[in-house]
Parts: sequence; structure tokens; C-alpha cells
Amino acid sequence: MGSLVQAHPEAQKVLRVNWLAGLFWLRNNLKSFANQTNSLTFAPMFEVMVTLLAIVVVGYAAGKLGYMGGTFDKRLSKLVIDVTCPALILSSAMTGELPNRALILPLLGISALTYAILTGIALWLPRYLTRRKDDEGVVGFALMFGNVGFMGYPVVASIFGHEAIFYAAVLNVVNTFVVFTVGTMLVTGKNEVEGTRFQKKVLYSTPMLAAYLSMLIVALKIENIPAFISQPLTMIGNITVPAALLIIGSSMSHLPLRVMLGNRTVYATTFLRLAVLPLAIYYICGAIGFSSFVVDINTVVIAMPVATYGTILCLRYGKDTTFITEVTFFTTLLSLLTIPLLVMFL
Repeated sequence: MGSLVQAHPEAQKVLRVNWLAGLFWLRNNLKSFANQTNSLTFAPMFEVMVTLLAIVVVGYAAGKLGYMGGTFDKRLSKLVIDVTCPALILSSAMTGELPNRALILPLLGISALTYAILTGIALWLPRYLTRRKDDEGVVGFALMFGNVGFMGYPVVASIFGHEAIFYAAVLNVVNTFVVFTVGTMLVTGKNEVEGTRFQKKVLYSTPMLAAYLSMLIVALKIENIPAFISQPLTMIGNITVPAALLIIGSSMSHLPLRVMLGNRTVYATTFLRLAVLPLAIYYICGAIGFSSFVVDINTVVIAMPVATYGTILCLRYGKDTTFITEVTFFTTLLSLLTIPLLVMFL
């Protein structure tokens, strides 16, 4: 009962790959939103976050009332992971204007640089944020990894358009590798990651394969994909966001009240996760010379609330889940305000 994942084992499958979802559906239903960051104001961006939160609330209520949970959530999460999310990623390279293939290498480069910087911070800074030695690695994980799957894709797509799902998927190829290597090291406290703990099969999961294939489509400039292929993929992909957010809400319906109280370490980590680190990455990458478009997408992705996969790793390796559950809840709640403010700044 002390964590989201303990309450709902099916969440382990939902969050097995940290970058699962996108938001073509939300873009179609919020047509008044601009496609470029600098054209957004606080009001429409706040509306995006409220829209996402509303779906989570419905899932929360459904979990409390017994409409969701158990076998239903387990099967729905498997459908999202294995079917709808890959369809959404593929559709991002098949519908509308073909994404810019020249951005693939810069996106991979900025993502690698970002996680190199965040790794250094995660290894150094936590000792100053908590007095508990055993919590340092978990604090580091919270500083490094954002919930790109269920929050990042929707926000990026609403800002930059449907094609941005492809760009976010490219960014998260690096994220997926790092979370299973450095992320595991931080949680377990080991100086090196055992080979058996890096699940290589994750690199060949259906969402990752969809990302590879979409990159190939863009790199080879494969256009005019038949409608009988692209349209079903788009329709199936549109299921991803509402389904994923409903599962998140259902899982959160069993969080204990104490998780909502927090402490100084939680507050400090939340501030760094949502504000300080995204702005630092923004300025560093901009100074190095990456294009503003690449920097902006990367910054928005980094500004997401703490990845809920941290809870799963803590459970798997026998670590206390109290801190990671609290900071996940706090960052998710406060991102409703911080993300619109960040978008106004960019």
C-alpha cells in the first residue's frame, strides 16, 4: 500500500518502457493551440495540463469506484504498451508532413549530452539534499528521469504538433538505455551495473522497434504511404493517451494520505526536477550551439515530473519506496503549473 506500483502490479507493465505515449488525439481536440512554443501563452498551455489532469481524475474515480483495476488495468496496459503506443509512434512519421530527417542526429546528440550532465548531477548533488545515505541514489534517479511517456509526449505534441512525437521518440532512445543502466545503478547503489540487470530485450520491445522504424522511414524519405496503412495506425494510436492517463489515475487511487504530505528533501528535489535542471540544460545546450527547435523540445522533455519507473526499480531491488512515491506525486501535481510557465519562458 506504500506505493503506486504495490497497489497496482499492472502499473509495472505500463511503465516498463519510460517513453510510451504521444498525443495526436489531444492535438485534434485542441485545434486552437499554436504549433510553435513562442506563440503559446500561459492560458492555453495551462488548459493542456488541465485536460490531461481531467483524464487522470476520471481514471482515479474509476479506480475508486471499481470500474478499473485488477485484470482490466493489466490487459489495458498491455494493449497500450504493445499495440497503441507503437502505432502512434509510427503514425507520427506517416501522416502529414514528413519530419525533418536532419534533426535525428542532433536529437540523439543533445539527448546523450543531457544525460551525461544529469548523471554527474545525480551522483554529486543528492548528498546535499538528504541525510539518509540509503536515499541518495533514489534522489539522484528522481533528478535524472522524467515521466516522458505519459506526460512528455502529450505536452510536446500539443506545443510542436503531431510530428513532434517522432522527435520525442528519438530523444528517448537514449533515455531508455540510460534508465536501465545508470538508473539501476543509482537505485541499487552498485558501482557498476550487472549484465543481468540490463534488460536488453527492452531495446527490442515494440515501442522501441516502432521508434527505429519511424527513424528509418524519415531517414529514407519514404513518403506516400498508403492510407490503408497510415489511417488505421493513426486511429489505433489515438487510443494511447486517454487509455494511458486513465491507467495512471486508476493506479493513483490507492496512494495513502501520507504520500501527499512530503518533506524538505521532497520539496527540494521537486524544485530542482521541475525548474532548475530544465533551465540549466536549456542554457547549456543553447550555448553549445544546438538549434533552438532541438533545444526547446529537449528542455520540455526534461521538465517532466519524476518517472514512475523509479518506484518499480525500488520494489524490484528491495529499496524503500516512500521517497520515490512522494516525489513522483508532488512533481506530477506541481507540473500542472511549472510546465506552462516553462513554455512561456522558452
